Amino acid sequence: MIRPVAFADRQQYITMCKEFYHSDAVLHPVSEDYFQRTFDALMEHTPYAAAYIIEQDGETAGYALLAKSLSQEAGGIVLCIEELYIRPQFQGHGLGTAFFRFLEGQNDGTVKRYRLEYEQDNVRGAALYRRLGFVPLTYGQMIKEVK
Repeated sequence: MIRPVAFADRQQYITMCKEFYHSDAVLHPVSEDYFQRTFDALMEHTPYAAAYIIEQDGETAGYALLAKSLSQEAGGIVLCIEELYIRPQFQGHGLGTAFFRFLEGQNDGTVKRYRLEYEQDNVRGAALYRRLGFVPLTYGQMIKEVK
């Protein structure tokens, strides 16, 4: 089952964020305070972000964090899969594929592009994304942190 994150999911969401940010799927951990702030923003029901809890057989198997943006190059809305985390004991059960099928089923035509980032060492994740039709970008990205 895939369902929107709810207020009652706060601790479970934060626990999974910690697990994700201490896995080989990311470059470095981030502050737990960031998880708290992200959850609070999600509970304000911003139109720019959403999160889902992924369950299997009544157990919490993972989560996904999404963000929307507008892209001239895409001709509309881009849905960025910011984070997709499937707990190790649930990996290989088709939950990642199921989540992407869920996203496609939710698209009313508004989303023109799906986008995600992945760690180069995340071989299994990269294989899944390629199998689902994602292609690597050939350009770099830059960021500037705002404190």
